[in-house]
Amino acid sequence: MRTIRIHVDQPLAVSAELNLPAQAAEHVARVLRMSPGDPLVLFSGDGYDYAAVILALGKREVTVRIESRQAVRNESPLALTLAQGVARGEKMDLIVQKATELGVVRVVPLLTERSEVKLDAARAEKRLAHWRAVAASACEQSGRARLPEIVPALPLAAWLGGLADDGALRLALLPEAGRAARELEFMSAGGLLVVGPEGGLGERDVDALTAAGFEGLRLGPRILRTETAGLAALAALQALHGDG
Repeated sequence: MRTIRIHVDQPLAVSAELNLPAQAAEHVARVLRMSPGDPLVLFSGDGYDYAAVILALGKREVTVRIESRQAVRNESPLALTLAQGVARGEKMDLIVQKATELGVVRVVPLLTERSEVKLDAARAEKRLAHWRAVAASACEQSGRARLPEIVPALPLAAWLGGLADDGALRLALLPEAGRAARELEFMSAGGLLVVGPEGGLGERDVDALTAAGFEGLRLGPRILRTETAGLAALAALQALHGDG
């Protein structure tokens, strides 16, 4: 029987009793048809899994008790931030989901020169909440007990202007130039990876990135779609310098 892991957005403690979030409760009761006494695992993002047992199920509530906790040590030693040009529709959901599975510590949705997605304040807030939920669900599936930070969408210039000089390797995925992933050397601060939207990075984007100390990263001879490119780069970097 597979382990049922549920993200709970509140502090957790051994011996505590609590009601599951509404969506999780419905999934446990109606979809999985679990019963009192069944085990499950909760996590809040603090690096621990909390073993729990179901005490009671109602029409809209599932009450559980936490019985123990265990540290989860499956985070990558390579701290990677994916700064992704916002992609259309479900592509961005896929990118956030898979980047979370691949161990990124942060996802920055970027608005770039060729961005086709326009976000007003209300829509940006709604999309941010949705992306954070996608990341939490990906953590449930992949076994991560720390959620990646999903920051509000930012124009590229604003993001570059706020970067700290912390020694992180600064990379931009450019098919026509740059170094291969195997040639890179990462310091303890990890790395930042910028990926353009559907139309790629524009000339002004590239100029701004170069001025901010970013260097090109190439993956191979073929041009990849935006929803493929960043994920392929993350997988290569993890295999060569992180999880591998």
